[in-house]
Amino acid sequence: MIYFTSDLHLGHKNIIKYCNRPFQSVAEMDLAIINNWNSIITPKDEVYILGDVTFNREQLLYYMSQLAGRIYIIPGNHDNWVKQLNRTPIVYSISMFPVMLLPQLCEIEGIILCHYQMKNWNKAHYNSIHLYGHSHGNSIPEGKSMDVGVDCNNFIPISLDEVISIMKTKPNNFNYIGE
Repeated sequence: MIYFTSDLHLGHKNIIKYCNRPFQSVAEMDLAIINNWNSIITPKDEVYILGDVTFNREQLLYYMSQLAGRIYIIPGNHDNWVKQLNRTPIVYSISMFPVMLLPQLCEIEGIILCHYQMKNWNKAHYNSIHLYGHSHGNSIPEGKSMDVGVDCNNFIPISLDEVISIMKTKPNNFNYIGE
C-alpha cells in the first residue's frame, strides 16, 4: 500500500507548544509517532513524507531506522540536512521538487506531492489531487487538495485509499486556467 504524511518534527521539542500537540515531552511525541506508524505500515508499504522530518542527518538516520516501509522524502523548510545527505539504505528517494504520482488503479489523473500548499497544480481542473504539509492544519484546502500532516491525521500516515475516498467528495479545482 501507499501512505502519505508530513511534519513529523521528530526530536523537535518546541513543536509540541507551537502546534498544541498532546504530549508532555519530545520523547513521548516521538514514541507515539513511531508506534502509530509501525502499527499500520509494513516493510512492503511505501510512505511519502512531505517534509519536516527532523533537523539533521544523524537524527534522520536514527528515526528512519525505527520506521517500517520504503520511505520517500520531499524535504520541507526544516529539512536542512538534505544538503548533507548522500545515499542511505533507509530512505529510497529524496526530491527537492514537487513529485507527481500516477496511480494506475484508480480514477484520478495523478497526485502532486509538495511540502507547501499550492493554489494551482498540474491537472488541478482534471481530477488530480494535491497533497501537502507545512500548515499543520491551519490552511483551507482548495479543490482536491489535502494537508496530510500528522497534526491533521491523529499522528499517523494516511493511505492512498483513504485519500481517494475523501477526494471523491471534493470538486476539481477550477481556479486554474491553462494546460
